[in-house]
Parts: sequence; structure tokens; C-alpha cells
Amino acid sequence: MPRNHHFLLSHEPLRNQSLLDIQPQHNTGPISFLNPTRAYYRRCRALDPRPQQSDDVPEDPPIVPQHEEHDDVEKQTHSTPKNEQAATSVSFKWRSRDNRKGRHALVIDPLPPNTDPSTAPYLTPPLTHTLRSALLGIKRMFTEFPYWDISWLVAVIFTLGSVVWVMNAFFVWLPFVDPSTEFPNEIASGGGITAFIGATIFEIGSVLLMVEAVNENRAGCFGWAIERVLEGEGAGKWRFRPDKKGCGHHHTNKKNFVGKGDVSCDPSPKNSTTKDHSISAASSASSSASAGIADEKASNSNDNEIQIQNQNIDPTNQPDPTSPSTTWTWFPSWHELTTNYLHELGFLASLSQLLGASIFWISGLTALPTINTALSTHSQHALDGAYWFPQILGGTGFIISGVLFMLETQRNWYTPAPTVLGWHIGLWNLIGAFGFTLCGALGPAYGNSGAQYQASLATFWGSWAFLVGSLVQWFECLDTHPVEERSVVEMEG
Repeated sequence: MPRNHHFLLSHEPLRNQSLLDIQPQHNTGPISFLNPTRAYYRRCRALDPRPQQSDDVPEDPPIVPQHEEHDDVEKQTHSTPKNEQAATSVSFKWRSRDNRKGRHALVIDPLPPNTDPSTAPYLTPPLTHTLRSALLGIKRMFTEFPYWDISWLVAVIFTLGSVVWVMNAFFVWLPFVDPSTEFPNEIASGGGITAFIGATIFEIGSVLLMVEAVNENRAGCFGWAIERVLEGEGAGKWRFRPDKKGCGHHHTNKKNFVGKGDVSCDPSPKNSTTKDHSISAASSASSSASAGIADEKASNSNDNEIQIQNQNIDPTNQPDPTSPSTTWTWFPSWHELTTNYLHELGFLASLSQLLGASIFWISGLTALPTINTALSTHSQHALDGAYWFPQILGGTGFIISGVLFMLETQRNWYTPAPTVLGWHIGLWNLIGAFGFTLCGALGPAYGNSGAQYQASLATFWGSWAFLVGSLVQWFECLDTHPVEERSVVEMEG
């Protein structure tokens, strides 16, 4: 079986999540000799809303207790809130990019129009591909600043770098369009200094992008709280809610940069009693793995009092605080590098980005006025070798990175994925990479005014493309719990 259709046992996502069943037939990736980039999970029989007939399955779905500190989960429901929708089925979609960015995607079948909502077994948040959700996502970009989240830092740093490159493009291109606007040393000083600053910011962002890639949560993270609605309009349904406090990704831990990731669950089983009208179930891969499966028993003295007991806790399913999935690391081990990371599309794309940015930084350094003037005075070949060639080679690294990031989101190498945010990020970065590479390729044609104009113009549209891609990436990293409608074509792929 090709490598892209199965996971290594030690790297299978959500392998400790007792409430999800992986669908092996949907494990896939675009390149046969690399790891899978997507997988699908169905809810297990414990969440089956239909009555069970077999003797070994309880008639009432068992409950997995929620940690008490997860106070963001609403405990009482008397009617279906407006910000929820009924669904006939719910599954979890794992994508390698989402896992790296700390995202948790639900795939649902919404209730068909003109159908009685009481027939739907699940309640979920609304679909996130609507205009309203997009506007809320843009609002988050101006109101949420998770400075401890490396994915947010990467997006913001690349956005700032792209803004600097847009400024650089105006300095070097505008004099060709309207010479009357040129001021003394605009191209040499304004263009040279902004090129150095922009290249340096891109290098910093690329280093953090690489660190992000080696801190992927290999155990996977479910990231949703599940509760059983006992009273009200949604009585008897299973409700799915985002559970950020129970998330096992490092993105929620404010102490990442001092060396340790967050172990988001307590591995010791606990009994709990609640009088609420809804029961919180599995919150994340780590919390549900530690909790196991519990029995629901009604109290004789109070119909609303429910006692939850943990049973059959498997010690092999407990989170290991020293495992790579629960600790922060700056460098992977050689074993992890050769057995896992070099087979990960996201890691290879990040590596290509870092190598490209490091080489491209040389052209940023030699763009400084004093260095650039000295190279020009020495010889054209010196300028070509130290300034233009690193731009071509670095831009080529950006092109490879953009292609790999796009491939990571696709079912196969030839089918685009325009419904995935990550695909658009890779596409815009690819366009920007072509612009920067074209600038370097045309730059040595010093005597051709048309080539010089096109070289400056390529920097202009390439910078804007990088800016668009960075802004979409900023939006993506804050949209941590996307809800998507099932695509029959995608599932069949």
C-alpha cells in the first residue's frame, strides 16, 4: 500500500480518541511516497442517536466527563439557540495543515429544507463559509491578538513583511511610471533599505514557519466539546461546541517560547456530579483519551442529577507529558526527521520557504545603498552574482514552497482545492514567488528599459500577491473551528 494511504502507527492522528472511528478508505495524500495529508473520522457507536440492539452496547449513549475548568461550554439549554443548526450527521476531518495551524474541522450534513428539526440528532455551530462568518473572521483579526500562538505570529510577520515589500515596489516602479514623482536616490536608498528590511522580516517569518512545522500535534486534537441535551427544544440531541480550553495543540499555551507545551488534560480519572440540564462529553483528543468511557446513571432522588463514573481506563491511552505531542521543541531528533518530517508535505514546504528566504536575504543585504554601489562599481558580474542571482534562486525556493503548500490541501496532485483556505494561501504565495523570481531574472538586462520596467513591475504585483496570501493566512489561523458542509465528491476521493 502506498505511504499516502496509511499512517504509521505512532503517528496516526487521534489514535487515543475513543469517540471517533477513523475511516481508512479516506486516508489520502497527493504524493504516493509521502504521508497522508487528510483523514476522516465518524462518531463511534457511543454517539449513535439510534437505539442499540446488541447486548454489548449500552442502550443510552455513554458520556465522557468534561473537566471542570472548561467553563466556556454552556451547561444549560431550554431552547435551540439561533447560532446553532441541526445536522443529520457529523464527522471530523483531519488535515495536516489544519493540525499544524491548530484548527479542528467538522464536516456535517445540514438538515434538508422543510424538514422537522426534531428529527436531527445533532446540533452544531453554523457553517463557516458564509458571508456572516467571513465578516466575523475579519473582525477577529482586529480584536484578537494571540501573541503566544506561533501560527498567528507567522501570519502577522509575513503580513508586515509584505507591506514593506509593497512600499519597496512603489519606490522602484513608480519612477518608471511617472518620473516627475522621483526624488533623489529614491530607487537606491528607498528601494534598497526597504528591500533589506523586507527580506529580513521574511527570514524571521520563515524561521518561525519551520518551528511551527516541527511542533505539529502528532497525536491530533479533536478540539470539540460534546454535550447531551436533556431538556428543552433540543432534548435528546448531541451538541458540538468549540472547546478551546481542552485543545491539545500548542497554540493555546502561552508558555511555548519558554520551552514547554501544554498538557491540557489531567490523566487521573475523576468522578463528578452535576445538576445541569446538559452533560459535557469528549472535549479534545487529550481530554477524552484520559477520561475514557463513562456510564450515565440517573439519581433516584433528583431526575436532573446525573452521576458520571469513569470505567476501564486504559493506561496506554494516557497522555505522556514528555511525548512530542505535548511538549514544545525547537529542533526535531534525527530519528523523527528521517522517519516522519521528511515525509511531510508541510515540513518540506516550510523547509523550501526557509531555504529560499535565507538565500533571498543575500539579495536584500546587497540591496543596501553602500553595498549595491560598491558592487556596481566593481563589475556587472559582481552585481549579478551577489544581488540578482540570489533573488532568482531564493524566488525559486518560494515557488517550490507555494506549490507544495497547495498540494498539501489537495486530494491528489492534479485536483485543485479552491474550497480550502490553505490552498488559496499557497496560490497567492506562488504568484508572489513568480513575481520576485521574474524580477531577478530581468534585472541583469541593464541596457533594456523595457526589461527594467517589467522587473520593477514584477516586484509590485508580486508584493501585493504575498500581502493577499498573508492576510488570508492571518484569517485562517484565527478560524480554529471551521464547520464545513460535506462534499460528496471529496468523500468519494
